[in-house]
Amino acid sequence: MRLGTPLSPSATRVMLLGAGELGKEVIIALQRLGVEAIAVDRYANAPGHQVAHRAHVIDMSDGAALRALIEKEQPHLVVPEIEAIATETLLEIEAAGLAEVIPTARAANLTMNREGIRRLAAETLNLPNSPYVFADSLAGMTAAAENLGYPVIVKPVISSSGKGQSRVDDASQLQAAWDDAARGGRVDKGRVIVEGVIDFDYEITLLTVRAPGASGSIETHFCEPIGHLQVKGDYVESWQPQPMSAVALQRAQDIAAAVTGNLGGRGIFGVELFVKGNEVWFSEVSPRPHDTGMVTMVTQRQNEFELHARAILGLPVDVSLREPGASAVIYGGIDATGIAFDGVDEALRTPGVDLRLFGKPEAFVRRRMGVALATAASTDKARLRAKAAAATVKPVKA
Repeated sequence: MRLGTPLSPSATRVMLLGAGELGKEVIIALQRLGVEAIAVDRYANAPGHQVAHRAHVIDMSDGAALRALIEKEQPHLVVPEIEAIATETLLEIEAAGLAEVIPTARAANLTMNREGIRRLAAETLNLPNSPYVFADSLAGMTAAAENLGYPVIVKPVISSSGKGQSRVDDASQLQAAWDDAARGGRVDKGRVIVEGVIDFDYEITLLTVRAPGASGSIETHFCEPIGHLQVKGDYVESWQPQPMSAVALQRAQDIAAAVTGNLGGRGIFGVELFVKGNEVWFSEVSPRPHDTGMVTMVTQRQNEFELHARAILGLPVDVSLREPGASAVIYGGIDATGIAFDGVDEALRTPGVDLRLFGKPEAFVRRRMGVALATAASTDKARLRAKAAAATVKPVKA
């Protein structure tokens, strides 16, 4: 693999569609390898905009605008980092040979909404998963919930980081769940998935990397499983490694290999799974770094962003674990622009603790503005350190 010099005719140009906190770290990893990075997002001064060689603000669900920008910048690789993208345009871009889409345009198209990937997993690959029904109206959602039996989980077909998800325990909560899905959804706000609830012991993210081996053929690598805690579908804590039985781990890897192998291409995939004893169920997959995987910035030799950057460039990867660790989210806590943070020095005095403050231009009460990371001799101790550090950092109006 030959890599060029940024801002020169030899440059290897990579365009990221989505420049939030995850895209920002991918850009940093790419730049360390001499890649020219172009960051695109729907709002100005996104975290990735602040570190890229060039930044653009467009509506990425507008196919014409997206194609015009790709034709202007002429990237070698287009890397979707969010779901709300005109993926039909990406299929056209790839077919016309204008750029290579990571991992593939088909994968981006299938995973942009929960319907495409759930039907692939359940109906094509026959993987174990929760019962589900798709609905286009409140009446359809009500019928689905009654057919599946309460409780159910309602999610928009397209959303980011768990937005718009609700647990519905009885019919009285259906209207609120429908309204939440409409507010939290992106692009198609009138369609939801209604899922039956699985009785599981814990859930994991299995980061799965497809990268060329020494022979040049694509090989599949698995990071150690990441345990995580979600509230209304939004991750608030993660830790690595999550203890699992050998049988459950093998089943998780088999499911992840089946899904990612079908999607194809190169890069990292965040595969979400439910686990109970030795049983494993597929939940979701994202063909990009995963928010729960931010813990790998302190636990692995190469974190998920470095793994993604190396894999998409066709370089060797190393998924080995260095030590146990955990992450805990730092929420905005207030609605304000240009906020400041108190308590950073105190948080960093704790041994084994590190912080990432994302630099988002606007804070909301439940918007992720940073993450506390911690290592320790065990994941339990690391979780305590990470949560304490996150609680110490206080977003304030500047």
